[in-house]
Amino acid sequence: MSRVGRTPVKLPDGVKYSIKDNIVTISGSKGELNYALCSGIAVAEENGALHVTRRDDSRPQKALHGLTRALLNNMVIGVTEGFMKELQIIGTGYSAEILGPWLKLSVGFSHEILIQVPEHLKVEAETIPRREQGSLGVQAVVRVSGIDKEDVGKFAAEIKRCRPPLNYATGKGIRYKGEYVRIKAGKAGATA
Repeated sequence: MSRVGRTPVKLPDGVKYSIKDNIVTISGSKGELNYALCSGIAVAEENGALHVTRRDDSRPQKALHGLTRALLNNMVIGVTEGFMKELQIIGTGYSAEILGPWLKLSVGFSHEILIQVPEHLKVEAETIPRREQGSLGVQAVVRVSGIDKEDVGKFAAEIKRCRPPLNYATGKGIRYKGEYVRIKAGKAGATA
């Protein structure tokens, strides 16, 4: 059996689950999430934990076994604690702000970039005053939070895609908090 798949998913207090027509619904204090089970995969509750089983030992079933368990565990974490990604915006004059359902980014282009924030996600933008900027020169911080790990990660990646960090010279751009960006040496000047 899959090492990931055979590990039970513990259900904390206040988390409810139901299985109807091969759709698992998990609800908690932060909301409710659904997942449609693939064929050959079954979920059963035993001693306050969810156990995932598979039909046979074929390679696709083994893969789906571990995947299903991991997704169910992420759903339980999402409805109890939630997920958050933090992005740092580094560069002179770069900023971010929330305008209603939009995130406005000023990241060195001749125009601002507007990204519509999905309704089920919470996005916060904070501009850091010049005197408080760290050694990296962080101009702004954007926090994306929600109960669905996949949606939080997708939206954070969409923000980062607007201006990925540069590898040469300054490393300015948008990066995840704690992400290491290797700064490369530029081209050496040609001598005559």
